[in-house]
Amino acid sequence: MEIQALSVVVTGGASGLGGATVRRLHSAGAKVVIADRNVEVGEALAKELGSNAQFIACDVTDETSLAAAFDQAIASNGRLQAVISCAGVGSAEKILGRNGVHSLDLFNRVMQVNLNGVFNALRLGAERMSQNEPNAAGERGIIINTASIAAFDGQIGQVAYSASKGAIVGLTLPAARELARHGIRVMTIAPGTFDTPLLAGLPEPARQTLAAQVPFPPRLGDPAEFAMLAQHILENPMLNGETIRLDGALRMGYK
Repeated sequence: MEIQALSVVVTGGASGLGGATVRRLHSAGAKVVIADRNVEVGEALAKELGSNAQFIACDVTDETSLAAAFDQAIASNGRLQAVISCAGVGSAEKILGRNGVHSLDLFNRVMQVNLNGVFNALRLGAERMSQNEPNAAGERGIIINTASIAAFDGQIGQVAYSASKGAIVGLTLPAARELARHGIRVMTIAPGTFDTPLLAGLPEPARQTLAAQVPFPPRLGDPAEFAMLAQHILENPMLNGETIRLDGALRMGYK
């Protein structure tokens, strides 16, 4: 799809991978809605970018909240053509740890945000995209999900996180096959260790250890590189129903 004047909603778009994606697409001429719970950071980003950037407070796990954000994007930009799901949470807890058995509440919370939130965006976004007039290639819209390489090589303590990200990988192909008749593509990006707010709080030695595990380039990923791939997926109509690892050939060990 053409990026110029493309109507895009990025969930989790206030910072991290989502924030970098918002910046790149906006600079390329897209009309971008930043959908995020972080009002202060989201509003500041929208103000910095100026015209064709809008912040909408949103909880991806809440049907009413997310539907309202999509409808507001349509009211502002005429239609909804792309949804990029970057909202998510991390977790670290063993099934049988020193403090007892893994919390069911934590597991449910991770699944609620990382999986249900992604599916909520997919279904509500597809519903609205299906009403668009197709472009010359027959496309009405595209949905890009964010998984993780933990979907494939999750480590000890990542059972909830890995389960949520693995489920996103699993839904990508059947969703793409079903929505193909509507001219809607579905793709997933599975990033490795990226320099996001999730890792910013780690001590520098821990960050350096993570960076050294990446074969090449031996560093943490730059969120701008995630944004580059997201833009390419938007522009390349043959990319559909696939999960792309973005990890510098990293294959994580068991711990």
